[in-house]
Amino acid sequence: MVLEGSSEALCPPPSLELRPSCNKSPPGSCSTPHDGLFTGDKEPIKYGELMVLGHNGSLANGDKGRRRSRLALYKRPKANGVKPDVIHNVSTPLVSKVRGHIIIIQSSTVLNTVYKMFTIGRSTENMIDFVVTDTAGSSTSGGGGQGQGAGPGCLARGQGQGAVGEGGGGGGQSVQSTISRYACRIMCERSAPYTARIYAAGFDSSKNIFLGERAAKWRTSDGLMDGLTTNGVLVMHPAGEFVSEPAPGVWREISVCGNVFALRETRSAQQRGTLVENESNTLQDGSLIDLCGATLLWRTPSGLRRTPTLKQLETLRQELNAARPQCPVGFNTLAFPSLARREIVDKKQPWVYVNCGHVHGYHNWGYRKDKGHNVGPGGTAPASTGERECPMCRRVGPYVPLWLGCEGGLYLDAGPPTHAFCPCGHVCSEKTVAGWSQIPLPHGTHAFHAACPFCGTWLTGEHGHIKLIFQGPVD
Repeated sequence: MVLEGSSEALCPPPSLELRPSCNKSPPGSCSTPHDGLFTGDKEPIKYGELMVLGHNGSLANGDKGRRRSRLALYKRPKANGVKPDVIHNVSTPLVSKVRGHIIIIQSSTVLNTVYKMFTIGRSTENMIDFVVTDTAGSSTSGGGGQGQGAGPGCLARGQGQGAVGEGGGGGGQSVQSTISRYACRIMCERSAPYTARIYAAGFDSSKNIFLGERAAKWRTSDGLMDGLTTNGVLVMHPAGEFVSEPAPGVWREISVCGNVFALRETRSAQQRGTLVENESNTLQDGSLIDLCGATLLWRTPSGLRRTPTLKQLETLRQELNAARPQCPVGFNTLAFPSLARREIVDKKQPWVYVNCGHVHGYHNWGYRKDKGHNVGPGGTAPASTGERECPMCRRVGPYVPLWLGCEGGLYLDAGPPTHAFCPCGHVCSEKTVAGWSQIPLPHGTHAFHAACPFCGTWLTGEHGHIKLIFQGPVD
């Protein structure tokens, strides 16, 4: 582990033996991500799955290799854990000019056969199992940048801090990534109950952990080094069971050694938060991991068994279409497009007024002039406004196409798709919209907003979701 710029590196002994663990469980090691799975008829043991919020089943350009929206973690024939060895204190004129004092914690080559490690980060080097890039989140049209709400009555939760190299709330791709090259690592026990634990930072090709000059770092009371990544690795475990009683927990920060801390004053502050001794870094079904640029959801095998598969989602889509929902004005039959045609608007696609839930076919009228819209010939208005008057109840609000949520791992159950998130229009079960609407996701340095898990759009409205009102066929 390379800890750069630490003030505690000035006077330590030249070499310290490192204990086998950092209080909670053995630290990780250099990963060998491409060793084969078990062969033969026996099904490999799955530790769990990670999925990136905001991609709805696949990356925009498709899942390719280790750069994907979802990764299953399986048990492999060989362990790849290595034990930490010694701490070297290095101070040379050249190093001092460039980087100051550094501490290198090297790993021994003795394998730790109890654990399997998976490394997550922005780097595309071979030791990275899951390559994660910044997710282009989105605020609403009524919202502002960091620390602002997304309009009256919205579910945005902000604390008014500045951003950390992010593009604000406009939803554009970050110019410079805020995700660490070696962001975090997950250590999974190779024997039942296959417990998974998360640690900040990951080992590079030299089997060292490097923390930037601005990262918080310190020596623990038992002589070990610990630290935080520059922008932090935040984790939130659900307060109850994620599926049966979805309720958000408290966001915490995880250190290199897996210790749990309260959040720093701002995301990249050098002063660490208070140690939370009664909480652990053990992942559970529904745990969220935020890497300051992308948020990951951890699902256990037992939790995934209660979510719909892609085949089941296709069956739900066909059942919706078999009911022959109709536009209450044009009386034309509506149909949800194939799951493979996501984000491509079909002419039969249902649209919804998100403030009331009435489902219609697409029409290019209904803009309200008295709401300040620049209505043009034929009743048209700039598409950016999105405000329409529902012909059924006269409520004015966004009018958007409906999309089925395609990432089954984000569902809390396999119930019928009767509700939609506001204002994006992603459709899923009632329990799923209710659960995600109360979960605050990190944004910027210290603001939190509830967001649609399928696209990342900040939620608006009284509840963040709406019950869909379909009209059946008249014949």
